[in-house]
Formats: sequence, structure tokens, C-alpha cells
Amino acid sequence: MATAERYAFNPDYAIPPGATLKEVLESRGISQAELATRMGMADKTISQIINGIAPISFDTAYKLELVLGIAASFWNRLELAYRERLTLADETQKLNADVSWLKEVPVKELVERRLIEPTNDKAVLVRRLLEFFGVSSVEAWRGVLAGSAIQFRGGRSHSKYPGYVAAWRRIGVLQAQEIQTEPFDAQEFYKALDLVRSLTTRHAKTWFTELTSICAKAGVCVVLTKEIPRASVSGSARWLTKDKALIQLSLKYKSDDQIWFSFFHEAGHILNHGKKDLFVDYGFCEDDPLEKEANAFARNMLIPPEFEKHLPHLTNNARVRKFASDIGVAPGIVVGRLHHDELVPRHKFHELIARVDWE
Repeated sequence: MATAERYAFNPDYAIPPGATLKEVLESRGISQAELATRMGMADKTISQIINGIAPISFDTAYKLELVLGIAASFWNRLELAYRERLTLADETQKLNADVSWLKEVPVKELVERRLIEPTNDKAVLVRRLLEFFGVSSVEAWRGVLAGSAIQFRGGRSHSKYPGYVAAWRRIGVLQAQEIQTEPFDAQEFYKALDLVRSLTTRHAKTWFTELTSICAKAGVCVVLTKEIPRASVSGSARWLTKDKALIQLSLKYKSDDQIWFSFFHEAGHILNHGKKDLFVDYGFCEDDPLEKEANAFARNMLIPPEFEKHLPHLTNNARVRKFASDIGVAPGIVVGRLHHDELVPRHKFHELIARVDWE
């Protein structure tokens, strides 16, 4: 015997509770005027309730219970269901009007990452995206985006594909919500950075867990968020609360020198810049004073100034490796600095740079 399938009944229409009240009155032979008299209410008010213009208040429901013997909770439930249905119909109309917004956000990418459920109903898809972003409307989403746009640094991808950048950032916030941190302590974070610096010599498969644990103890949440095509973001720094900071990294450049520079760059923002600022970085940039300051912080953390005098003398692999070992960083970090400072050609020493990928 086949098992019958059950389907949820979700009508696309709303029946006012006044219609039920009218049926009760007709079945009992009570006129609207008589009901108004018994309830001590105006005839007009009863007429408006029956025609769905005025709501059944808690007080009215109580009076209906006394007059008709039908529980107030029954009328309250009818009224609540009716108002919910009206609100849903109104929201559905608004969602249908916003389907063009879907072109501004990476819907396919978010579906593939199972961050939103797929559907062929575009209005439902708009709603699911709003839930993902944690906003009540597309208008509110644009307001949040506009409010943070002035704090974006070091690139133009945000102006070209703001929805893609916003999606990448949102994923990082959701990741961070799953990570417990101690209250932020600047001195502890400075100490943590010394420990993190020693991790640069480790393989990527081993350092990430330690990185997140070390930083969490100082109040900084570190997450890796796979890059979204068109977003082109290398890293981001922001404050989630007054006691919890977030460093979000992608693997945009797929090399250890870039990933570690990005991390220490974002750490510089956390330590040296305001808690109300949001920094989204797209690559090396010296145009903005705050970016320049964060770049200097990363440079000095990875290769302290007192060792810079040795850089011009690193002319072969063996010297690069020894220098990196002496100062306690990965050889790739040294190579990245040599390339940036144009002390060696860009093609030289590439074999010393470790690849960092999602695999």
C-alpha cells in the first residue's frame, strides 16, 4: 500500500476573522446591531471588523467570548493568522519587485557552497539571500553597504562588484560566530604575533589551527574564506564587538609570502587603527596613509629593520635560506621582500616560495 504524501497548505489569500464572525452571527440569528449593543461597542466598529477593516483586539476577543461563548483565544488566533497572511502577501510583492538584485550578488557561488538553498522561485531566493546577509530588505542591504563603503581601502573591486565583496565578508562574519575568543588584549595580541611569526616556517596544513588558537586567546578571530570570483579580496580587518576583532583572509595569491604579509597587514589595522573602521584590502597599496602604515607594520614584523642591511647580499638560494633560518621566517617571505624591493628580478628564487592552496 502506497504511503500518501503530505503537503503543507499555504494559501495565497487571506480570510479576515470578521468573515467567521459573520457566519456565527447568521447561524444564531444575531444582527450586527444587536451584537454591537451586547458588546457595548459602536455599530461602525462591528461593521469594520466583519469587513476586515478593523482588527479584533484582545479586548474585543474577550467581549466576544462573553457574548458568544467562543473562546477569546480562538478569535486571537484567527486575527494573528490573518495579519500574518497579509504581511506575507505584502512581503512577497516586495520580494518579487527586488528580483533584479539577484544579478548583483554571487548567487551561484553561495548555492554551490551550500550557504543558501537553491530554488527556482526568485522571490524565495531573494528572501534567502536577505537571511544570509542578515538584513530585512534590499534597501537595508544597500544602506549597510553604503555605510561601510567609505572605509574600503586599497582597491576598486568593491566599486565594481560590491555584492560579491559583501558576500565574501559576510561568510567571514558567519565563520567568526563559530569561534570563541577571549576579550581583546592588545599586549597579548602583540605577544601572539611573535608566536605566529614562528609558524611561517611550518607547512600550511599544520599552521592554520595553531594560528586561530593563538590569536583567539588574544581576542582576535582569524578565518580563511575562499575567494569569490570578481571580489578579488586578499584580506579584511574589522571589529565584531568591542572585545572581538576579525581578520579574514583569502588565498588570492596562493603563496606563503603573500598570505603572511596579508595577515600581518590586517593585524596592523587591528592594533593601530580605529574600532569603527572596516578595512577590505585587494593587494599591496601605498596610496592610503592607513594602508601604508599597515604595510610598514607587516614589513617590520616579518623582517625587522635591523636585518634589512643584509637583504642586498642574498644572491643565491643558500644565502636566502640561511638568512630566513637566522631570523626565524619562511624563505618565501624573504623572497617576497627581495622582489618587492626590486633587489632581485621577479623570476628569481621562485622555487623558495611555498604554494598555499585550498587543497
